[in-house]
Amino acid sequence: MDCRVVVEAAVPVYDVESEDEAVRIAISKTGDMLNPDLNYVEISMNGRPCPHCEEHLDPAFVAADEGLVALDLEMTVFNVEDERHASRIARKEIGQRMRNIPLDVQHVDVVEEDEETEAEATESDDRDDAERDAEEDLVPEFEELIDE
Repeated sequence: MDCRVVVEAAVPVYDVESEDEAVRIAISKTGDMLNPDLNYVEISMNGRPCPHCEEHLDPAFVAADEGLVALDLEMTVFNVEDERHASRIARKEIGQRMRNIPLDVQHVDVVEEDEETEAEATESDDRDDAERDAEEDLVPEFEELIDE
């Protein structure tokens, strides 16, 4: 089973003047920590709903030139036993590279394989076999070259 896991990270940033600057720096900082080992992790801003009202809160909070930015880190985990196993793997992989950054698993979605994708892959394999057979006919065998 394959799962898509979304982990929320609280990334601190320093010497910032605005929320936009804090978000840009946090995304850059997170990308530096994850790359090149985890370059397949998708980084996005995590806008949050207000718990007391229906407003949408910004992903960054800035006070005294320091900020805290909420980012979503999304990755696919392959060949897992269940959703709990997938969340543990994702949190461990991301946590090893993002030391001292609080992480929280937001949700885990099971990735379903499409029947169309499987059918396309089978057709592609069949075409590849036919192309290989045609190439084998074009290239003479070593023994045939010696006989000539």
